[in-house]
Amino acid sequence: MVHATASLRLISNISLLHQQLHHSPSNLIRPFSAITHIINNNDNNAFLDFFDYLLQQCNRLHHLKQLHARIIVSSSSSTSAFLLARVISVYARFGRIFDAQNVFKTAPVDCLSSSLLWNSVLRAAVSTGHYQNALKLYVEMRQRGALADGFTFPLVVRACKFTGGFSLCKIVHNHVLQAGLQNNVHVANELIGMYARMERMDGSYKLFDKMPVRNFISWNTMVSGYALNYDCDSAIEVFRRMEFEGLEPNLVTWTSLLSSFARCGRLEETLELFGMMRTRGIGVAAEALAVVLSVCADLVSFEKGRRVIHGYVIKGGFENYLFVKNALVCVYGKRGDVKEAQYLFSEMECKSLVSWNALITSYAEAGLCDEALAIFSQLEKLDGDSMMERPNVISWSAVIGAFASKGRGEEALYLFHRMQLAKVMANAVTIASVLSVCAELAALNIGREIHGHAIRASMKNNILVENGLLNMYMKCGCLEEGRLVFEGINNKDLISWNSKITGYGMNGLGENALATFEQMIEAGFKPDWVTFVAVLSACSHAGLVDEGREVFDRMVREFRIEPRMEHYACMVDLLGRAGLLQEASSIVKNMPMEPNACVWGALLNSCRMHKNMDVAEQTASELFSLTTERERERETETTGSYMLLSNIYAASGRWEDSARVRISAKTKGLKKVAGQSWIEGKKKVHMFSSGHGLQLDLKEVYGILEELTSQIMKSEDFVHENDII
Repeated sequence: MVHATASLRLISNISLLHQQLHHSPSNLIRPFSAITHIINNNDNNAFLDFFDYLLQQCNRLHHLKQLHARIIVSSSSSTSAFLLARVISVYARFGRIFDAQNVFKTAPVDCLSSSLLWNSVLRAAVSTGHYQNALKLYVEMRQRGALADGFTFPLVVRACKFTGGFSLCKIVHNHVLQAGLQNNVHVANELIGMYARMERMDGSYKLFDKMPVRNFISWNTMVSGYALNYDCDSAIEVFRRMEFEGLEPNLVTWTSLLSSFARCGRLEETLELFGMMRTRGIGVAAEALAVVLSVCADLVSFEKGRRVIHGYVIKGGFENYLFVKNALVCVYGKRGDVKEAQYLFSEMECKSLVSWNALITSYAEAGLCDEALAIFSQLEKLDGDSMMERPNVISWSAVIGAFASKGRGEEALYLFHRMQLAKVMANAVTIASVLSVCAELAALNIGREIHGHAIRASMKNNILVENGLLNMYMKCGCLEEGRLVFEGINNKDLISWNSKITGYGMNGLGENALATFEQMIEAGFKPDWVTFVAVLSACSHAGLVDEGREVFDRMVREFRIEPRMEHYACMVDLLGRAGLLQEASSIVKNMPMEPNACVWGALLNSCRMHKNMDVAEQTASELFSLTTERERERETETTGSYMLLSNIYAASGRWEDSARVRISAKTKGLKKVAGQSWIEGKKKVHMFSSGHGLQLDLKEVYGILEELTSQIMKSEDFVHENDII
């Protein structure tokens, strides 16, 4: 009777408390005096229910802290694992993971046997992205003898999925088997997703196939897993099997299927699936539209696709969905329409960090790196605003990549240094961009530091980083280190092989390049047009004329690759360097497309090497008559050709003709780009540019260069250009 009366009073007072909180939410302490004495004297369970209710209604951090304080001083409730678990979950809801962990650390020892308390702190860590902490907690849980259950393992498996290596994932899977929870649908679904993330879809499929009971999440996880691993054919098979077994794919299934085809680059089929989805009456979600919008950016028929999908966004009322607008910004940005992207961005009332990143990336991909940096700087100035996060790794990677792709390596390295000072952890994309800069600047020491950073950050097995390291070492002339990196790549792709071939070619090791080319084919890789440019260039630098001819013939006959301008330029350079100018000229005349400045320039350079004035003048005449808009844009190459012809005349003593060519270039407004070279000393990259005065801090460097030049000229192996016959 006493218990019933207390419960009725509790309900009545909770109702009164709810009204007080609604009208005066600033303080929770006052109502306690009217309620707690009733509960303390009658029923501890009712007391726990009371605090549980307040915690569920809590929507302000200072309310939570007041409640937490009252719970601490109420000894009867502080020993409840249930109530402590609820406090931890509310702190996590506010993003206060460290406060949540402190609640757990100060919990009484007898509460640590409760899986409820462990699950709450694990969920707090996982939900806030602190996966390493979650795994440490799981280890401690096992050490203390607390039993994991069907709520524990999905959280631990999810943490493994984002941080653990394959061996760790197998250990946790073994723990699931020991606990007899392999048939728990929630645990099995997480295991499927974990193996998919580890690129082990065979493991995912075995688990899925053995499940006695599957739910929609099981099917959707399989489809999205294949999407993640760029296997849209398997994704569609699972989709059809789902239909065959009598389940109607839902919106999430369709969205995952669309994503799989989009990620595989099967763009037209993605749009066809979207049309099929609409025909079947499946309601289109904003997520599906975002996927289709990303496809439109890469379609040849962009205008048609853009109008249809953008129109659907407007008709469907999705304009106010922030991530749909973000996708639209990305679409226009990828197509180089930065004005439209900027307009859409300015129309957003509430901009997220994703919105800013979409605009920064738009300018970066359009090659407008200064504009991208200006927008990035605006985002930095918003730092500290409670509604806006700091620039993240995507923001930094976009601007660093923009400067790297435009050949402004020093600025890219400076931005990377700033990123490190901002304590933003670089990802594989950032590292790959910085490594490409190190390769172009031959900044070997910085590249080695980046290599060490990649190892410490557990990124050394990322194919993007591995290929970047391979490219950097090969271009810096460290062929043995490059070879070791190549041998350490477990899942080599075509870029890996192409990088190794290119590296050997750049260093004059044509036979090594050819041997690597054959090894690549034996390994089952089909060479692409980039591969043949690398091999032909290697043959050219090493003077392997017969081998180069054979490679060119195999490209057309065996691999059915139509020669591009780059291949013809390599062949002209190969034959021209060997003195076979007539054969080189014949190739140029019989090309199926109009030769560009690269092809004519290669032939002209060969004329310089072999002092053939007749072919040189004829080649120069053809080169300077290029009038297409495309060639006008390639002003640098044409300027170099003018200078090359002028030098040929000068070398033959025809000074008037040499002066005439230079005057002609100046009259047309062509300016020669100053030659540049780099040298790295004491972890600093120094740039040398023709025509620039000596800087004070470079006197020592120039002195060393003069000494090296003197030693080279005194060497017995030194051969002057005039001595070459």
